[in-house]
Amino acid sequence: MNLGPRLDLRQTQALVMTPQLQQAIKLLQYSNLELAQFVEGELEANPLLDRHEAAEDGAEAPAPADEPAAETGEDVELAVAAAGGEGDGRLDFGGDPAAWQASKPRPGPGEDLPGLEQTLSRPKTLREHLLEQLAVDVTDPADRIIGAELIEMVDEAGYITGGLDELATRFGCPGPRIVGVLERLQQFDPPGICARTLKECLALQLADRNRLDPAMQALLDHLPLLASRDIGSLMRLCGVDATDLAEMVAEVKALDPKPGLAFDIVLASPVVPDVLLRALPDGAWTVELNSDTLPRVLVNRRYYAEVSGATRGKAEREYIAERLQQANWLVKALHQRATTILKVAREIVRQQDSFFRYGVQHLKPLVLRDIAVEIGMHESTVSRVTSNKYIASPRGIFELKYFFTASVASTRGGEALSAEAVRFRIKTLIDGENGAVLSDDRIVELLHDEGIAIARRTVAKYREAMHIPSSVQRRRSNSLFS
Repeated sequence: MNLGPRLDLRQTQALVMTPQLQQAIKLLQYSNLELAQFVEGELEANPLLDRHEAAEDGAEAPAPADEPAAETGEDVELAVAAAGGEGDGRLDFGGDPAAWQASKPRPGPGEDLPGLEQTLSRPKTLREHLLEQLAVDVTDPADRIIGAELIEMVDEAGYITGGLDELATRFGCPGPRIVGVLERLQQFDPPGICARTLKECLALQLADRNRLDPAMQALLDHLPLLASRDIGSLMRLCGVDATDLAEMVAEVKALDPKPGLAFDIVLASPVVPDVLLRALPDGAWTVELNSDTLPRVLVNRRYYAEVSGATRGKAEREYIAERLQQANWLVKALHQRATTILKVAREIVRQQDSFFRYGVQHLKPLVLRDIAVEIGMHESTVSRVTSNKYIASPRGIFELKYFFTASVASTRGGEALSAEAVRFRIKTLIDGENGAVLSDDRIVELLHDEGIAIARRTVAKYREAMHIPSSVQRRRSNSLFS
C-alpha cells in the first residue's frame, strides 16, 4: 500500500458565484431609486464612466444601433438609452465619439456652490417649537434646564418617553418639581403635547376646549370599552344615554392622538413607475420602460486610450484595465436588467389583459412559475424583477407583485378566481350594506350563489386583512352613530 504523496488531475463542474454575478443579481432586485444610488456611486468611483445627458436645444441625438457599442468597439458606449414599446421591444443603444474630444471633464468653477435645495428654508421642528415656548414661559433657570431635558424626551408623536423618577435622581431634585415643570410643558402648543399616555393626551386636548367634564373623563378612563364598541357598559359608566354617548365619541374621534406629527413632517416620496402601459387605437397594449428611471451611463474609451497611453507602471495599467472591465460590466448589466424587466412586464400584461380592460374583478390567479415558463427564466429571477417595480396603466400604478395572487375555486366548474378579486367582491358586499349587516356566513352564501367556492374562515381572513370589523362590531357601530 503506497502512502506517499502523488498528483492527480480531476475535472469537475461547479457553479461559482463571482462578485460580479452576485452584483448583477442584486441589480435585478433594486428599485429605481436604489439603482440610481448605485450608479452614482459607480460614477464617482470609476473615472472611465460618464453620465449621458440628453440632447438639448434641438441637437441631434445619437443614432440607435442594433447592438450595444460595447460589442462593436466604438469609442463611447451607451449603457441604457430607451426602451421601445412597439416592434421587438429591443433597447436602443448609441454613441457619439465626436462628443468626447476632451478628456474626463472636471468640475466647473460654479459647481462647488451649494444646490438650491440646500438654501431653501425648512419648517420648524417640534423641538424648536417647544424650546421657543420654554424660553418665554419659564423664567427660573433650574426649571428651564429641567424643561429642556423633558423636551429631549419627547418623541416624534409628541409623547414623553422615559420615567420621571430617573430624571429626578439625575438632577437631584424632588419628584414633584419635575412633575410641576411637566405640567407647564403640557400647556404648550399644540394641545396634548408632552403627554405620557393616550388618555392623558386626549384629556389635555379636551381640557383646552373646556370639554373635560366627569362624563368625558369616565369615557377616557375606559378607552378599551370604546375600542370594543361596548355601548351598554359605556352608557352605564358615563351615566349618559345613547345620544349623548354618540356626541362624546364624535368629540374624541375629532382629537389628534399624535399632536407632534404636525411638525416633523416626513414627505412621502411619490412612486415613479418603471414600466409604462398605454392603449393603442386598435385596442392593443404598448409596454415600454420609463426612460426617466433608466440610468444613462457612458464608457469613455477615448479617455481610456489617452490615460492608458500615459501609464508608467504595472499597478497603474492594472488599475485602468480593472476600471474598464468594471465599466463594461456595468453597461451590460444595466442592459440585461432593463431587457428582463421589459420581458416580464409584457408577459404580465398579456396574461392579465382582462384586468387592465375591465377591472380588479377580472384579475386572474397567477404565480411566478406561469411567467417564468413563458419567458424561459427561473422563478427566482421573476421574483427579483417584480420586487419594488411599478407599472403605470390606465387603471393606476401597481406594483408588479400585485398581479401574483392565489386562486379560489369556482363552484360551477369554470376558471378559478383570483384571491384579490374575491377580496374586492367581499368589500363590495360589505360597503353595500343598507341597514342589514352581513355576517360572514351570509357572505359565504352570497359568494356561493355567484359561483365562488370559499370557506367561512377564508372570508374572515380576507375581511381582517382589509381591516374590516366583524358583523357584531359593525352592528354596534351602526347603532352608536345612527
